[in-house]
Amino acid sequence: AQQGTVSAPGALQQRCVAGSAVCRPWGLRPPGGRAFHTASSSFQEVLLTSERYRVQRLPFSRVSDSDVAFFERAVPGGVVTNPEELKPFNVDWLKSVRGCSKLMLKPQTTAEVSQVLRYCYERNLAVNPQGGNTGLVGGSVPVFDEIILSTALMNRIISFDKVSGILVCQAGCILEKLNEYLEEQGFVMPLDLGAKGSCHIGGNVATNAGGLRLLRYGSLRGTVLGLEVVLADGSTLDCLTSLRKDNTGYDLKQLFIGSEGTLGVITAVSILCPQKPKAVNLAFLGCQSFAKVLETFTTCRAMLGEILSAYEFMDEKCMELVEKHLKLSSPVTGSPFYVLIETSGSSSTHDEEKLNNFLEQAMTSGLVTDGTVATDDKKIKASTWFIWISLVHQTLWSLRERITEALTHDGYVYKYDISLPVGKLYDLVTDTRARLGRSAKNVVGYGHLGDGNLHLNITAESYSHSLLDAIEPFVYEWTARYNGSISAEHGLGFKKKQFIQYSKPNEAVFLMQRFKAMLDPKGILNPYKMLPSSS
Repeated sequence: AQQGTVSAPGALQQRCVAGSAVCRPWGLRPPGGRAFHTASSSFQEVLLTSERYRVQRLPFSRVSDSDVAFFERAVPGGVVTNPEELKPFNVDWLKSVRGCSKLMLKPQTTAEVSQVLRYCYERNLAVNPQGGNTGLVGGSVPVFDEIILSTALMNRIISFDKVSGILVCQAGCILEKLNEYLEEQGFVMPLDLGAKGSCHIGGNVATNAGGLRLLRYGSLRGTVLGLEVVLADGSTLDCLTSLRKDNTGYDLKQLFIGSEGTLGVITAVSILCPQKPKAVNLAFLGCQSFAKVLETFTTCRAMLGEILSAYEFMDEKCMELVEKHLKLSSPVTGSPFYVLIETSGSSSTHDEEKLNNFLEQAMTSGLVTDGTVATDDKKIKASTWFIWISLVHQTLWSLRERITEALTHDGYVYKYDISLPVGKLYDLVTDTRARLGRSAKNVVGYGHLGDGNLHLNITAESYSHSLLDAIEPFVYEWTARYNGSISAEHGLGFKKKQFIQYSKPNEAVFLMQRFKAMLDPKGILNPYKMLPSSS
């Protein structure tokens, strides 16, 4: 994808007081979409993963001309061997890891995936399953010359039941396209990501992606009802049930949710989708300390209750980078911390009243020093104001969703996706900043506070092994000290697999390796990822 731009939101600021339900966005210009945008650096500038990390290739077979000939028969029109076409699929979105695959396959059906994997299993050819390639831990691209198995053409919606809200679709459907389809039916997807314009639902499930709606709708482990998966030997596991209740034996789909393509290739998904909210409100607020951010969340959760759908926080450094690199202007300035609150419900009058009561309480008690609100009032939908309000919503969300993009423009990014007790969340940022001092360009923190999920990011002018040594394992040791998780939602991929012991006991890791050995004895599926090498 090409790098996108968003126009500045102009004079959007408004005090958050009772009665000020709709903010007045004078001068606002249409922002860009909330899709995941790619950085513009050259693919050739990325050092090969095998060289940077000194990885040894496992004894897999190498692709031959006869292999390519077989695949051309098995996947007609879906074989890519052109080196130029393959370049973007060998490099991750962050431009931090690069493989050297010489072959990409783009099947359209489960039968084609089955045929491909059966052949690869017999030939001992390693396979790298790939969706939208928006992963942030090096799990979606080859390490060496693994065959890239892309789900890009597996993008068919199989069925949707308007009564139950259950969607069945192929794994290559783009999240944003699914949401657009569902909105026409009066429903939405239960997850929302900054990468939604590129990521595939199969990849979302394979990594157990969290995102912005988890506070309201829970994780994919609860909303995914069934999966169709092709195993390493080419056999197909059809657990594509559309039942909300099924207590017959082990819940096998849970093995594949979050397995990062190491146990099987997800080809179809059955997922429970909530009804589209009739009223959506946003508040963008400034807080003078992280303690105030936490207290605001406690007050917010108590007063907004069932309509609270998102509570995101970001520090002032994040806003500086978004403004500097993407030319986005925040409607609220001068605060060390910012929170983005979203409510969604069925009654605009009811929701606005609850939101305004909360905002009045937050302002009068000193929790919040400044803020902006944008509401989705039914009364204004028929007028041109609705267009303005839609733009305000997009702009406020852009300030949060495009932090990842802004960071990539600041230099090389060391990314950490951490779960911690909420009270300790920002202490890790403070301690990391103090530890690294001037050796890092920027150390920032943001994330899903309602889920206890911190995104710690460190930027530098370029990759530095000495800086990496100063960060790791310090961040993981710090996280383990407070019983946190070293991967809240991004997965382990290639970059973090050797640190799993900071979050899981040895017995659990050993059991995972046994599952891997049972389902993929030859280890051909996404090798070098997720699990440390077994002895």
